[in-house]
Amino acid sequence: MQQLFNPQENGWKVCRIEGFFSTIGPLWARQTENTWEYGLQVEPRHENPLGIAHGGMLVSLMDQAISMIAWSATGRRPCATVQLDTHFLSPAKAGDFIVAQVEVTRTSSSLVFMRGVLRVDEREIMTAQGMMKIIHRSSD
Repeated sequence: MQQLFNPQENGWKVCRIEGFFSTIGPLWARQTENTWEYGLQVEPRHENPLGIAHGGMLVSLMDQAISMIAWSATGRRPCATVQLDTHFLSPAKAGDFIVAQVEVTRTSSSLVFMRGVLRVDEREIMTAQGMMKIIHRSSD
């Protein structure tokens, strides 16, 4: 039987979030030198009938990670996904711990341009590029 990765033993903490992603998670987070990484332990409930992680779950993880990095990069302003292009490279399965790494490539007054990768160990399983709309409230 495969030994499961223990996020807590490796510097990860549960990131408490509400809404849709709470039905997929828990979402794990850890701070690196320059940014944050987000992780998810793949469970059998995340698999499709082929026995690999469902693509929709992977996209949801990437969207959540991109949203959180955009929120941080904009001074904690809410952002909404307006575009997210994904490329599936390799499968993940139950027991895998997926790490999302995201970077801001450019910002404007209303948009944040992002790039991200999902990895299991050193293996890239998905890449993405996205654009987030900064939500400007009338009280800003």
